[in-house]
Amino acid sequence: MSKFDTFDFNQAIPIISEDTEFFPLLSPQDEDEMRNEDIPEILSILPLRNTVLFPGVVIPITVGRDKSIKLVKEAYKGDKTIGVVSQKDMSVEDPGFDQLHKVGTVASIIKILQMPDGNTTVIIQGKQRFKLQELVQSEPYIKAKVERFAEEKPKTSSKEFKALISSIKELALQIIQLSPNLPSEAGIAIKNIESPTFLVNFISSNLALELPSKQELLELKDFVKRAKLLLEHLTSEVQILELKNQIQNKVRVDLDKQQRDYFLNQQLKTIQEELGGNTPDLEIEDLKKRAKSKKWPEDVKQHFAKEIEKLARINPAAADYSVQLNYLELLLDLPWGEYTKDKFDLNRATKVLDKDHYGLEKVKQRIIEYLAVLKLKNDMKAPILCLVGPPGVGKTSLGKSIAKALGRKYTRMALGGVRDEAEIRGHRKTYIGAMPGRIIQSLKKAGTSNPVFVLDEIDKIGSDFKGDPSSALLEVLDPEQNTHFYDHYVEMEYDLSKVMFIATANSLSTIQPALLDRMEIIEVNGYTIEEKIEIAKKHLLPKQREMHGLQNKDVTLNNKVIEKIIEEYTRESGVRGLEKKIGSVVRGIATKIVMEKPHSANVNAEVAEEILGAPIFDKDIYENNEVAGVVTGLAWTSVGGDILFIESSLSPGKGKLSLTGNLGDVMKESAAIAMAYLRSHAEDFGIDYRIFDHWDVNIHVPAGATPKDGPSAGITMLTALTSLFTQRKVKEKLAMTGEITLRGKVLPVGGIKEKILAAKRANIKEIILCKSNKKDILEIKEDYIKDMQFHYVSEMSEVIDLALLKSKVKNAKDINRFNTEPAKEK
Repeated sequence: MSKFDTFDFNQAIPIISEDTEFFPLLSPQDEDEMRNEDIPEILSILPLRNTVLFPGVVIPITVGRDKSIKLVKEAYKGDKTIGVVSQKDMSVEDPGFDQLHKVGTVASIIKILQMPDGNTTVIIQGKQRFKLQELVQSEPYIKAKVERFAEEKPKTSSKEFKALISSIKELALQIIQLSPNLPSEAGIAIKNIESPTFLVNFISSNLALELPSKQELLELKDFVKRAKLLLEHLTSEVQILELKNQIQNKVRVDLDKQQRDYFLNQQLKTIQEELGGNTPDLEIEDLKKRAKSKKWPEDVKQHFAKEIEKLARINPAAADYSVQLNYLELLLDLPWGEYTKDKFDLNRATKVLDKDHYGLEKVKQRIIEYLAVLKLKNDMKAPILCLVGPPGVGKTSLGKSIAKALGRKYTRMALGGVRDEAEIRGHRKTYIGAMPGRIIQSLKKAGTSNPVFVLDEIDKIGSDFKGDPSSALLEVLDPEQNTHFYDHYVEMEYDLSKVMFIATANSLSTIQPALLDRMEIIEVNGYTIEEKIEIAKKHLLPKQREMHGLQNKDVTLNNKVIEKIIEEYTRESGVRGLEKKIGSVVRGIATKIVMEKPHSANVNAEVAEEILGAPIFDKDIYENNEVAGVVTGLAWTSVGGDILFIESSLSPGKGKLSLTGNLGDVMKESAAIAMAYLRSHAEDFGIDYRIFDHWDVNIHVPAGATPKDGPSAGITMLTALTSLFTQRKVKEKLAMTGEITLRGKVLPVGGIKEKILAAKRANIKEIILCKSNKKDILEIKEDYIKDMQFHYVSEMSEVIDLALLKSKVKNAKDINRFNTEPAKEK
C-alpha cells in the first residue's frame, strides 16, 4: 500500500463513467447553496500530496496513511465533512500542521471503495474554501480551527467576463482535442457546465499544472484574476501541445521519406545487380558517413577518399571488391587521433599498484615517475619498459595494473614463437589473405591510440627465411621512429609514440642487442618467503577460493602452513607453482565439503600434507662440510636463483683435470682458470707444487641432466680446489658467487637478488661477493636479509681466508707422500 494519500486522474475516469451520480454538473443555484452552507468551526484535516481540491469538483484519492484511513472512516460514519489541504513538500511522509498550506477546501465524502489491489479509494467533493487558524490536535489525526475563506462574487453580466469565460472554455476544448490521452467525455462535460465558477474550478483541477500553480489559483480571492491566470496557463498548454504535434508530424514525415528512399534504393540496387552495373551502393554511402566523424590527419583523409573512389569503380561481384572494402573498414576502425585521458592522481595510482602487486617497488616507482612527468609536461613520449625476471613473478599482470592506474585501455601481444616479420608489419594487400600486423590489429581492438601495450615474452622471438621479427620491432620500440610506424597492409604511417609499450622477458641474453638498446630494463626479481606469504594471503588464496566456489569461511591458511607449502612443495622465484599448490589444497577442501566429510576450515600442516602428499623438497638442502673440496655456489637460472654444489675429489694419477655435470664452455674455462691460478700460487696456500703432477682432479656439479653454464662459479671452483689440496674445512652455512681472472681478481656477476633469495631458502648464513656487487645488496630490503652476513672481496686470497678454516677435515687424505714419487703405471 502506498505511504502517501494521492490523487490518480486515471482512476477517476472509470469511477466517473460507471456511476454518474459521483460527477454532478453543478448549476449556479446549487453552487450558491454550497457556498452558503455553514462549515464547522473545527475540521478534521486530510493532507494531500500531489493535488489540490477545488470547490464543486469530485475527485478520487488513494488513502495510504494509517492516520488518513482512520480519519475518513470516522468522518464517513459521522457528518462526512472533512477539510482537505495540500502539503508544502510532497516528499514528507507524515506532514505536521506547519507543513500544510493555509488555504484548503471543505469536502464531503461521497463514497469509500476497497480496490482490487488492496488500496482504499475515497471519492470526495469540494464544497467551499477555508483558511486554517490554529492546531487543535495532532493525534490520531490533525484537527484545526478554521474560518471561511470569503470569495468575491464576479459580475457575470459584463461582456469582458463573458468573453473571458468563453475563451477559457474554447482553450480547454482545444486542449482535449490536441491531447490523445484525455477522454472525449471531458469535452462533453465542459460544454454542459453552466456555472462560470465551477467551470474555472473544474478546469483548474484537471489541468496538468504544478502543485504550486494550482494552490495559487485556489488562494486567489478575486474570481476575475483567477480566471485570467487560468487563461494564461491554458494558452501556454495549447502552445506546447501544438509544438509537440508539429515535431511529431515532422519526424513522421522524415521517417516516411527515409523508408521511401530505402525501398527505392533497394529496388535500384537489385536492378543494377541484374544489369551488372558498377555504381556505388549503400555500403559506400555508409563508409562515407562514418568517415565524416573521424578525426584523422589530412593525408589519411585524402588517401581514404581516393581509395573509396577506387571501390566505387569495382564491380561488387569481383574478388577485389571485398578486399578493398575490408581495407577501407580497417581505416575507419583504427583509432586515428583518439586517446583516453590519463588519470594523474598519483596517490590513487600508488594504491592501485600496491593493491594488485606486493613488492616490486622499483617498477612501481618508475610508473609513478612517468605519471608525474606526464602531468607536468602534459605531452611526453611513452617509455619503452622491459620487465625482466623469472616466470611467475607477475610481469604480465603488472601490465594490467599499470593500465588500471593510468586509466588507459589494456592490450597484449604474445611474441613467443613468432617467426614471421609480417606478424609485426602486416602483409601487402596484393597477397591473398593479406592482413594487417598484430600491432595494428591490437590498436583496432583497443579502440584508442594510447593503450598500455604488453609485448609478452620478447626474448622468445624466433627468425627464419620469412624474416626477422626482432628487426621489425626496432621501429616499433624506438621513440624516435615509432611516430611514423609503417604497416604494409595499412600503407599509411601510424603514430605509436603515445602507446606505452611494456615488454616482458625471462632472460636478456636472447634479445637482439639493437632491440635491447631501445628499451629501459627493469629487473623484476624473485620474492622472499615473507613476500610470498603476503602474496598468498592477499591474492592467491582469495583468487583460488573464488575460482572453486568457496567462501572466506570455508578455507583459511595461516602463515606456518603457507611457509610449509613454499619451502617443501615449491622451489621457484615466482609464485605460479605456489598458486597451483594452494589450488590443490582448496580443491581438497571443496571435495570434503561436497562429500560432507568432516573437515576444518583452518587448514593445518597435517591436512595440507595429506592433500599435497609427501614433501617434494627438503627444507634445508645445504650439505655439510665434513668432506674437503665441497663448496656451495650460487647460480642464476631462467626460473630464478638456485644453489649448486661444486664437488671435487683426488685420485692418484698424472695431474689430469676432469669436469662432469653437463657443464658449458664458460664453466669449463672457469675450472681451468681456477686450476691454473692454484698451481701458480700453490706456495701462498702452503701446497707443494709437485703434488699437482701426481694426482688427478675431478670436479663435478650434481644434477648432470641439467645443463649448467655461466660466469658465476669461478671463485667457488677455486675454493673447492684449494680446500681439496689443503684438506681444510669450508665454513658452515657459507655460499659464494663471482668470477676470477688468472691474476686472482674477483669479478662481479649478475642475478644477485635471485641468488641471495635462493641462499636464504637454503638457510645459508654467510655470502661471499665481489665488492662491485655491494650495490645490488643495497637494493634488497634489510628485513629480508637481516640474518645474513655478507663479505665483499676483490682478491681471490681474501675468498680463501674467509671460506676455509685453519683446521683440516676429519680423515684428511695424506697426499704429501706423493710429492716425489711418480705415479705408478699399470
